[in-house]
Amino acid sequence: MQMRLRSVLGAMTTVAMGAAMGPVLSGSAAGAATAPAAAAASAAGYWEVASDGGIFSFGSAAFHGSMGGTHLNAPIVGMAADPVTGGYWEVASDGGIFSFDAPFHGSLGGTHLNAPIVGMAATPTGGGYWLAAADGGVFTFGNAGFYGSMGGKALRQPVSGIAASPSGKGYELVAKTGEVYAFGDAVSSCTGYLAEAGHWIGIATDPVTTGYWVVASNGGIVGCQGAPVGLGTPGATPLNAPVVGMAATHDGGGYWEVAADGGIFAYGDAAFEGSMGGMHLNRPIVGMAVAPG
Repeated sequence: MQMRLRSVLGAMTTVAMGAAMGPVLSGSAAGAATAPAAAAASAAGYWEVASDGGIFSFGSAAFHGSMGGTHLNAPIVGMAADPVTGGYWEVASDGGIFSFDAPFHGSLGGTHLNAPIVGMAATPTGGGYWLAAADGGVFTFGNAGFYGSMGGKALRQPVSGIAASPSGKGYELVAKTGEVYAFGDAVSSCTGYLAEAGHWIGIATDPVTTGYWVVASNGGIVGCQGAPVGLGTPGATPLNAPVVGMAATHDGGGYWEVAADGGIFAYGDAAFEGSMGGMHLNRPIVGMAVAPG
């Protein structure tokens, strides 16, 4: 395990203002560590990010700095990796963006928002990123194209995450009900409510099939539009902390889930490289990203 505590290091640019349901849904998960898969592991590294901006790096994921220990106008809610530089961005609920060895393309810090930002996704070239708000609004920066949003439209429950299509010419938004809204060349095959409505907290794109997985706070997974199913979930034993995000392997053969206590659950060919499960955290983990491979 390669643990990096909350120091502000590295190059940093700061703006601190702030169809049919997929076939597989599994229940709540166990423990705070990992459930390794039988498939040959795909070597990769990943980062965990906490709400205070602390970054924890594992495997081949290098530590480039963090906002840990720095005053923030709003908590961090997510991160994204730059596929070119190997750096990353952190995003706060007020739309502030913090760049670490990744180009700064702009932010919403200091801008009035109708709803808080809940997540971000990077373009395949690292030349831009999208921010998604809880009301379904989408904000674009750099070479990220705008393909539509749910902003101003009625939602049953708030949006909880965003994922970019492999081409970078579209994206999906997932709501807490499990509904997925697709824009550009992204395609949604998960429509309507899903079981565990109200607990769907994240989405990850399958880079091979262009499908996606939706993850619930209990670790349950739904695979849609061709994303491999049956790779695993944490099981039927209650979690020590809820799942707060997920990420897919580069070959689409597996995925990781991350819990608020830093526990990592690895399935398919996703390699377990360590976690913060069982460690003292100043603030809960809110998301993760996979290092470029």
